[in-house]
Amino acid sequence: MTRVLVVDDDFMVARIHQGFVQKVPGFTVAGTAHTGAAALEAVERLRPDLVLLDIYLPDISGLEILRRLRQESSAVDVIAITAAQDAETVRAALRGGVMHYIIKPFTFDTLRERLERYTEAVSRLTGAPAAVQADVDRFFGGTPDGEAALPKGLAGRTADLVIAVLRESDTDLSAAECAERAGLSRVSTRRYLEHLVRLGRAQVRLRYGGAGRPEHRYLWKR
Repeated sequence: MTRVLVVDDDFMVARIHQGFVQKVPGFTVAGTAHTGAAALEAVERLRPDLVLLDIYLPDISGLEILRRLRQESSAVDVIAITAAQDAETVRAALRGGVMHYIIKPFTFDTLRERLERYTEAVSRLTGAPAAVQADVDRFFGGTPDGEAALPKGLAGRTADLVIAVLRESDTDLSAAECAERAGLSRVSTRRYLEHLVRLGRAQVRLRYGGAGRPEHRYLWKR
């Protein structure tokens, strides 16, 4: 069984997430925490395999908890579950080593898909003399909001970052503008944007200027 620590400042939300986890075969809730200090203490005391970590906590931010866990070389894995949608927070969480980044509100199926992908990858990697690309992809290549598998060469965590940039923006963005905010290359960012358009999660607008091709601008479908 994968033992999970649920961290959320809202008691009711934590209870909902706890219920979600208990419904997924192979997972059990080891404990809950509602502050950053309590989360750090619970990790030390309970030794969970996985933490579902809120970013907005009343005393210590989830990002600071991540930093301290990595500083202490904690072996616990972390999935961020938060309402924080700004690109900088997403990037900081990815740098801190989260396995996935789930934006509230989300459905049970979204969490279930992330947990199942996580446990499958851990099972394949545990005891293996070397990792193969397919297993690494299973670990890092979760698809946003349980959508169809990403095309070859696209990664779920990077897709989450591009989604966060689009959601945060009040206006449409060019691929170059989105890339600058996400800290990615323009070519790579455009591939993710076009994929989101094909999924129907973003829309593209053409801006006609002077001579040459019209500029493609992307907007999150709200």
